[in-house]
Amino acid sequence: MEFAEFKKTYGYDNDIRYLRLLRHRYPNINSASEEIINLQAQLNLPKGTEHFLSDIHGEYESFTHILKNASGVIKSKIDNVFSNTLTEAERKTLATLIYYPEEKLALVKETTSNMNEWYHLTLYHLIEVCKVSASKYTREAVRQSLPKGFGYIIDELLHAQDDARSKDRYYREIIHTIIRIGQADAFITAMSHLIQRLSIARLHIIGDIYDRGPGAAIIMDTLMQYHSIDIQWGNHDIVWMGAARGNTCCIANVIRNSARYDNMDTIEEAYGINLRPLAVFAMQAYGNDPCSVFIPKHIDMTKYSKRDEKLIAKIHKAITVIQFKLEGQMILRHPEYKMQNRLLLDKIDPKSGTVNIEGKNYPLTDTTFPTIDFTAPYSLSAEEAEVVERLKTAFMHSQRLKQHVQFLHDKGSIYNRYNSNLMFHGCIPMTRNGNFATVILENTHLKGKRYLDAAERLVRQGFSADTPQQQTGIDFMWYLWCGPQSPLFGKNKAATFEQYFVANKDVQTETKNAYYACIEKKETCIKILQEFHLDPETSHIINGHVPVEIKKGQSPIKAEGKLLVIDGGLSKGYQPRTGIAGYTLLYNSHGLILASHEPFESRQKAIIEEIDIHSNITVLETTGERILIGDTDAGMELKEQIHDLELLLAAYREGILSQRL
Repeated sequence: MEFAEFKKTYGYDNDIRYLRLLRHRYPNINSASEEIINLQAQLNLPKGTEHFLSDIHGEYESFTHILKNASGVIKSKIDNVFSNTLTEAERKTLATLIYYPEEKLALVKETTSNMNEWYHLTLYHLIEVCKVSASKYTREAVRQSLPKGFGYIIDELLHAQDDARSKDRYYREIIHTIIRIGQADAFITAMSHLIQRLSIARLHIIGDIYDRGPGAAIIMDTLMQYHSIDIQWGNHDIVWMGAARGNTCCIANVIRNSARYDNMDTIEEAYGINLRPLAVFAMQAYGNDPCSVFIPKHIDMTKYSKRDEKLIAKIHKAITVIQFKLEGQMILRHPEYKMQNRLLLDKIDPKSGTVNIEGKNYPLTDTTFPTIDFTAPYSLSAEEAEVVERLKTAFMHSQRLKQHVQFLHDKGSIYNRYNSNLMFHGCIPMTRNGNFATVILENTHLKGKRYLDAAERLVRQGFSADTPQQQTGIDFMWYLWCGPQSPLFGKNKAATFEQYFVANKDVQTETKNAYYACIEKKETCIKILQEFHLDPETSHIINGHVPVEIKKGQSPIKAEGKLLVIDGGLSKGYQPRTGIAGYTLLYNSHGLILASHEPFESRQKAIIEEIDIHSNITVLETTGERILIGDTDAGMELKEQIHDLELLLAAYREGILSQRL
């Protein structure tokens, strides 16, 4: 094809500045041709496995194990390779070794008499599993994933040909030398981590990493090291993001949640935030108050202490009252949020011990408010103001929290479209008749995709440095945490006040957005997919946020399979309601697979007793032919690169650009 014809066919204009830039990387016909051949070959590889998790809520042991076993992917590979040569017990041991190589090696040494023989067998087994795991990648992609120090050796072993007898001695000598020079443990560990990495091509976190469980910071450290990841913000993530940016309403909510679930260690130990000023204030202000309504929920009874319980209850009440004052100030500052119905401190009648909610008086379960001036109920006392200022400084200066929140900003978004799947944590605000709800944001009427795009833009403004819009974005993070039209929250109100201070269950009810009723219908999901420019025939919506209660007969599969909810109770606090311990989703070259998990006992039992998480697997959708990289978003990018390189070839051949030989 001549250059002029090529330009006309593919819509290029006469400007060849881009091709001149491309020439720096591919300076001649040979280099450009080599890359075209390489990219074209990649298009025909099977797509890598995608792994979806949601609503982790600080449960780091369960999360880490699911990440290590890739929701059963690794065990499945072991079974496929060794079903006829290893017993079930031997396959379980190999799987545990891959999940926890350092710990399992230490146990093996205590019980194995002939370690040399064990090393030889184990190394061969790991090589076979690694070959299968690497089969979806180009050799160059595998090389880029190889651990430092053993890269060349692993590359040689992975690409050994079974019929290459002349090299058989060469490969046996490599393994023998690894053992002889005392590098077997390090090599096994490197191979195990490589298998974990190659088993999953992309990790999707559908929100709510934080709160309830004790290990959110550990989870964030793990995610920051993951090779390929995206995160859709949940409401529990955005409140921590706001807290790190100095939003005092978010800070109060973060501390209150931590106190409620007896999880102060995340704030104090993981992030180094000093809560002593708050504790001292709480003891002074509520010293004689039993604060019985504020006794924390002890998820981990091994840490339970009656003495700590009393102190946490006082801290819990102190920060809750501070939160309502700060939120009142926020609501009055932002009337456009339309949250005036959340202004309840001024509706309290301290004499009768009642509160007026939507025109009706309700008795209060707690009438001790020593820090509230009912002539100005939303004003902080001098002591409260000092505590809030010190907390704000501590949150904003926590380096580890700053790193984690920056990572959430960089890798996160309100929604994501990836390989025909639309992912978001909560909802798309809708009306009862199934239309997208109109929301006024910065004096503009928005709905559907445009609203979510604008909301994300506001969050990112909150991370911009010294701009007039920065504070607007920081404030808006609190709205996303609990606002009535927040796509991350998805309810008409956060009935926090009522749940603490009013016994009546009716006023404690938080009504879900109409979205959650509408998505039972296939036509609604088709409408949402079309709104986000996805093909409804091949695409799916993947949500978290609302736990699927199996005990009540609820299903994670909605709208004839168009929408999947994968919050099944990874958090221990939800498991009595859901009846399981979480869902995860896999999307491989054969289709979609849903895994429902039973509770994870402990890391120790997983290593010593080789107790894996028992998972029930449901194949949701299979394809007649394997999905190739050429069928994915990555494939579209490769095709664009091929297209540009072919134009560069034409420019070389027509003499438009000179080659550099």
